[in-house]
Amino acid sequence: MRNPFDPGYATTDELRGLGFAEVGDNVMVARNCTIIGLENIHIGDNVRIDGMTTVSAANGHCRIGRNIHIGGYVHLACTGGIVLEDFANLSQGVRIYSVSDDYSGGTMTNPTVPSEYKEVDVSPVRVGRHVVLGCGSIVLPGVDVGDGCAVGALSLVVKSLADWGIYAGTPVRRIKARSRSLLDMEKRYLNDFG
Repeated sequence: MRNPFDPGYATTDELRGLGFAEVGDNVMVARNCTIIGLENIHIGDNVRIDGMTTVSAANGHCRIGRNIHIGGYVHLACTGGIVLEDFANLSQGVRIYSVSDDYSGGTMTNPTVPSEYKEVDVSPVRVGRHVVLGCGSIVLPGVDVGDGCAVGALSLVVKSLADWGIYAGTPVRRIKARSRSLLDMEKRYLNDFG
């Protein structure tokens, strides 16, 4: 008997017929995601996007590399463009904003207000190769999360992060270096699975 509470995943063949800009091989997207702007979304090989995730790319773009997991309840606001490089992992509840209103009170806010009354920061976000963003972390516009970074749960990333560091806090600070041992594993994996 099928579990009525499990919406399941749309797979590669189904996804390729929906209007995405690109869908690689071995892609799974939970059927209860909200995805807007399919024509602006590129998805590489071996990607899984879990339930209740929102990808909003009606404006801008979203480029998802290969071997990427996007956990449940993630929100990607793609107006300024979001790039997730190969082997990145977004844990549950991560929020990435490539667009944000000005909260200073000098202008009005929210999408119902005409643009001439607002000051909006629209800046691309890049999440590098082998990055891990911990549960509930938030990344703001204009940030480049360097290759190999690990960001602790519930962290706030307001500025770009140097490669291969472990970061945590609100706002984040560098805790220590992260091991690069996984790069040898990546070479073996790519040799075996190309």
